[in-house]
Amino acid sequence: MAWISAVAIFFVIWWLVLFAMLPFSLRTQDEAEDVTLGTVPSAPGGPHMLRAVVRTTVVTAVIFAALYVLTRVYGFSIDDIPRIVPEFGTGR
Repeated sequence: MAWISAVAIFFVIWWLVLFAMLPFSLRTQDEAEDVTLGTVPSAPGGPHMLRAVVRTTVVTAVIFAALYVLTRVYGFSIDDIPRIVPEFGTGR
């Protein structure tokens, strides 16, 4: 895998994981009992983006490492997907 491809794949996985991880450990202003005047009580209490970025990077590194092991160590590729997924036939 070329370095530019690895960086591009890591970047795409990072963005997908970011949007999947954003809702975790999110506390609303109502839960924190600190509602700012003029805002909706269900709004987030604070952005906490540094924690979200760190969590996202760690999870992405684990997913990328698993992908690397599957492709480089075990030799799986896109062509191997039909052999991994069970075949659901019509019973004939």
